[in-house]
Amino acid sequence: MEHTGSNTSEIQMNEVSEMVDFLHINLETDVGECRPVREGEAHSRNVLRKQRNWERQLATKKSKRKEEKQRRKNNQEQAGVYGHHPQFTKRVMKAITKERLVEAQSTGIKLCVDLSMTDIMSDKEISRLAGQLRRLYGSNKKATQPFHLFLTDLREDSRLYRECLRMNDGFLNYVIEITEESCLDLFPPETVVYLTPDADEALETIEDDKVYVLGGLVDESIQKKLSLSRARELSVHTARLPIDEFMVKRNNAKNFHSKILAVNQVFDILLTFRCTNSWMEAFQSWFPQGKGYVVAPEASPPPSVQSASTQTQSS
Repeated sequence: MEHTGSNTSEIQMNEVSEMVDFLHINLETDVGECRPVREGEAHSRNVLRKQRNWERQLATKKSKRKEEKQRRKNNQEQAGVYGHHPQFTKRVMKAITKERLVEAQSTGIKLCVDLSMTDIMSDKEISRLAGQLRRLYGSNKKATQPFHLFLTDLREDSRLYRECLRMNDGFLNYVIEITEESCLDLFPPETVVYLTPDADEALETIEDDKVYVLGGLVDESIQKKLSLSRARELSVHTARLPIDEFMVKRNNAKNFHSKILAVNQVFDILLTFRCTNSWMEAFQSWFPQGKGYVVAPEASPPPSVQSASTQTQSS
């Protein structure tokens, strides 16, 4: 009897042990399924969420750039700024382009990019400026009425010169005047018009006997009135694009408005105005939409601008 009782107790103990093990396993499973997210896993999820947001933003920006490029292309075709000859081969087109640029060096309106301020720019800003110069030259190549271009104050031992060689294929073959001299070493001061957004006077028209100067500057720190200071240093006449006269602020989510343009954007506006004699068309074609300005619906050129345009057309 004692032996039988002992066996019964052992059996009962084993059953209890198995039951505890079973409950312990279930308990661990439930806790595992309901455990809180660990710090490392939460960090990974945040990183993944940020990456997805970044990818969406990148796709949106890419789509906007594509739309902006198409808009500009349509505007160019409507304005007739660029000459298109689809019936010609690439070799013939290249010859026509070079001939047009060479002719501009004899008869074209002179435009200088003043590169004397590059010493205060960062390497990143230098690289961006080199890209802008490439786009500027590309626009001049396509133009039916190209400018006679000068890159002034550009030293061969400068960072910008090296970056232009690195970034721009065929830079040394550009049909463009590259010089270490300043615009005043090349032209009389009374003929020079330095374009700066801080000038008081608006540019009304483009005159054949003037030399127009753009400040070659990329300034991410937004230092105030650098190009105006440079113009005053040279003691030359200054003017600004007539943005206030033809454009108005547009409401946007960021409440952002800026009149500061890249050197190639200013150049494209001048190129279009020269071809069309219309600031409205020039701004509609080239003023970046992201700057928060649009051409005013009621905009019309001042009498002096209308008179200058009429004289240009009649001549």
